[in-house]
Amino acid sequence: MRLFPFNFLIIILFLFHNLWSQKYIDTPFFQDYSIQYEKQDSSNQLIRINSDRNKNIQVVSSKGLLSPWGKKLKTNFQYRPLQEYKILDIKVHDKQFFYLTKNEVMSMAYGGNFKIKHGLQEPISFSIGEGNTVFVISKNRFGFSEKETQKLENFQWVGTPLSVLYNSAQNNFLILTQNKLYQFNPKDHSLKEVYSGNGFTSLEIFQHEILIGTSRGIYFISPENWNLNKIMDQIPCTQITSLKNIKGSLWAGSTKGAFKLREDGKFDYYASKRWLLDDHVIDISDGPGKSVLILSQKGLNQISFKLMTLESKAAFFQEIQRKRHIRYGLESAVRLQVAGDLSTATLIDTDNDGLWTSMYLASELFRYAATGSKEAQQNAYEALVAMERLTTISGIPGFPARTYEIDQFQRSNWNKNSNYGVWKKSKNPDWVWKTTTSSDESCGHFFVYALFAEIIEDKEWKNRAINLIKKQMDHIIENNWYLVSWDGKPTRWGRWNPDYVNSFPIQVGDRRLNSTLILSFLQTAYHFTQDEKYKNHALELSKKYGYEENANRSAKTIGYVADQLLSDAWNHSDDEMYFLTAPAFVKYALDQASRKKHLETVRSHWEIERSEKNPLWNFLYSLSGGSPIDLNESIWWLKEFPLDLIDWKVENKNRKDIIKIPANFRKQEYIDVLPPDERPIHLHNRAYQNNGGSGGFREYSPYVYLLPYWAGRYLNLIKKED
Repeated sequence: MRLFPFNFLIIILFLFHNLWSQKYIDTPFFQDYSIQYEKQDSSNQLIRINSDRNKNIQVVSSKGLLSPWGKKLKTNFQYRPLQEYKILDIKVHDKQFFYLTKNEVMSMAYGGNFKIKHGLQEPISFSIGEGNTVFVISKNRFGFSEKETQKLENFQWVGTPLSVLYNSAQNNFLILTQNKLYQFNPKDHSLKEVYSGNGFTSLEIFQHEILIGTSRGIYFISPENWNLNKIMDQIPCTQITSLKNIKGSLWAGSTKGAFKLREDGKFDYYASKRWLLDDHVIDISDGPGKSVLILSQKGLNQISFKLMTLESKAAFFQEIQRKRHIRYGLESAVRLQVAGDLSTATLIDTDNDGLWTSMYLASELFRYAATGSKEAQQNAYEALVAMERLTTISGIPGFPARTYEIDQFQRSNWNKNSNYGVWKKSKNPDWVWKTTTSSDESCGHFFVYALFAEIIEDKEWKNRAINLIKKQMDHIIENNWYLVSWDGKPTRWGRWNPDYVNSFPIQVGDRRLNSTLILSFLQTAYHFTQDEKYKNHALELSKKYGYEENANRSAKTIGYVADQLLSDAWNHSDDEMYFLTAPAFVKYALDQASRKKHLETVRSHWEIERSEKNPLWNFLYSLSGGSPIDLNESIWWLKEFPLDLIDWKVENKNRKDIIKIPANFRKQEYIDVLPPDERPIHLHNRAYQNNGGSGGFREYSPYVYLLPYWAGRYLNLIKKED
């Protein structure tokens, strides 16, 4: 049935009529990111961190006072007299710095008049109370001074204290040792033991309770009767090293990172070099502006929070994409020669340059359609030219290369004997191209050429995209439903021939996926060329070889087949191919009845994938006509996606706060998907990856964020704030 423009308009209205009811207004939110300052002397022991009302940050170390400067912790020279003192501890009271030295408690504020000699041997820590009262603890004594008298009385006791804390609600001081908690009353100078245990490490007051950090979690104690109210041990790490109440939020440091207690009872977890120089936290403090200071063994980590919108976040990533991830117009992977050092970034080829470039190009097409940006249009044209060359450089009509490179600079191994990832000379002797193109590449090509032809108005450019659809489709047809490479043989994965496709049991995803792909390719070719041969081939595969039945089989049928190599686990790369293909599978269906069945089948796949909370799957399902979608989950993912794209090593396997589930076919480890900024960063062809990473030797491409964001804008699911 030939689709005339009016009929096509009706189809589009049908597909999108429910979208207007779902919408996210892009209001500012607090985006977190880390600024790190490494200590310069590995033997220097870091002790305490604090900041004052002037936004100064000071770190007490075994080798003097330090401050952050130029991504390093350096000696603080601000007050010359402080260089002559051995600073043992630092506190902020009335938003001013106070220092504990070998002989005194002092401050440079208040005209420099505040100075009290404590007279204690081996002082450890101190606290400032109401009326500038001072409490100092040492190895076996403690001292208390009232400001008016400028005299510190000291008392002997048994036990080595860890810390002292002023309790303003009861106007007393709390002293913590490794196994006891004491209370000192300034009115009668009485000291009494109020709680005992073992493995104590840190002390804080939070929501009218006394919190003790331990090696087994956090103890919540009532200050009225000193009973233990609860033990919080379902936390990211139970080896607590520091507790801090920061603006009404509880922060905890541990031997495996830092975490913040959220209002919903769950935690924001900050670990790995994405957030911390190392995961052994020493101290936590409120920082300048919207920031939290986390002192770890290797230096200072400033977790900052700045207001961003999803659009401003996209602009941030757009700059990175263009600056570091474009190679010959293709989207490019980046390898770092030194872990985490972006100055050592090198553009490299991959086996999937065609697919990744198609996804980047799609983001620019969506951006152009949503905003009219001439820059996005220019970037789209540039990427299409680069992808055109993928199809022409092979010298094989309609056969796209995986990638190409200047011969003497190609980075991958030259493997003449392998039938996978082989490099071949092009007609231009200066260039080589990589063969054995897979269905992943074909999927990306057809997806983005169709999108290009729909969005770009210029007829010349539109026809270039349509011509690529035709060339690649003709290659597959003329080679008996295979991608046939330089050696005259089908590639490993570019196979849509009925003998191959129908050789799989129905539980194996390849049978369903490959049927869907080839029907979508043919539908796309027919839609844009109106050449009846593409429609006839689609009908033949559908009716004679059962491809329509294969493609419309519910995703719920896919399962584990022990003797099938390709189905030992759920393949998330197949999810990526499926959702990139879904819009064409539905929108370009040959008739209304098929369109309805196709959408039902796409919905069955989307239902299975919902737990991933992947915005790209949601928005491509929406682009296919699906409604409603999980919009809130999509926005959550976009907000939680980290600004740091470096592939740091991340470990969540020992966390106590997440619920693990039994091993399964989908390789899902936990009942809830973790936020993207708490997982190793990865592309859309992976899911539930909670552990791993290269250790900082790769920067991932920003299109991972840009594609779903601009798809959401294109669909009017994400709107700018008025």
